[in-house]
Amino acid sequence: MTDLTPLDTAHAAMEAAPQDDAARLRFYERLADGELFLMLTEEAKGEDISPSLFDTGEGSFVLVFDREERLAEFAGQPVPYAGLSGRIVVQMLTGQGIGLGVNLDVAPSSILIPAGAVDWLSATLGHAPDEVEQAIEEFTAPAGLPETLLTALDAKLATAAGLAASAYLVGVRYAGGGQGHLLGFVDAKEAAQPALAKAASEALTFSGIEAGAMDVGFFTAADPVAASLARTGLRFDLPEPEAPQDYKPIAPGSDPASPPRLK
Repeated sequence: MTDLTPLDTAHAAMEAAPQDDAARLRFYERLADGELFLMLTEEAKGEDISPSLFDTGEGSFVLVFDREERLAEFAGQPVPYAGLSGRIVVQMLTGQGIGLGVNLDVAPSSILIPAGAVDWLSATLGHAPDEVEQAIEEFTAPAGLPETLLTALDAKLATAAGLAASAYLVGVRYAGGGQGHLLGFVDAKEAAQPALAKAASEALTFSGIEAGAMDVGFFTAADPVAASLARTGLRFDLPEPEAPQDYKPIAPGSDPASPPRLK
């Protein structure tokens, strides 16, 4: 048996607790955040791709695998494919009436995800957090948040290499009443701030936590607030960016502004 992948582990947890919404959400989060290998009928032509379709009594499905070896095992022969993030695949299929066949017959996480669930996941991923401005009266140590949220935040921020120096999770009391939690990013790149806020929002959503349980803020290291965050907060270190690599042609879908097109 091959080593279990993060998707296998999340799928097993979901299958073991079918009534646990949090386990189901974590599976979909792993699916969206991971790289998937999409089987094609022919080599990609620029941004145009032609996925293989698997027709069943439950509808049509494209075939994706979380390891190249699993795709090769399923196909039994060399076949063209495209490596895309799960969220790009979902975005591409939205509204097409096509589901996802994931790791079919080659892994413990073999599953058919119907078109309706694909559209739901696309809508969930497309949700952007609201912008609010409230004066903060006091920072406190974070308390009462479930371990699932902390794990989700850690996983999300591990993919945000180079976008900020660090992040701190703190409790907050707001002027005029009200309290909650805040994830404060320190020295975040301005262009990356919307993506970081969205990542934090997704961590909430896929942890099954109600919206509004956590706000997001951005501060410079020279801001006195950053020192307060460091004194009271739970720190998350974002990875350093990788060293520059030699130029390689862009694969279909690797540019979020230009997702692949179905042929």
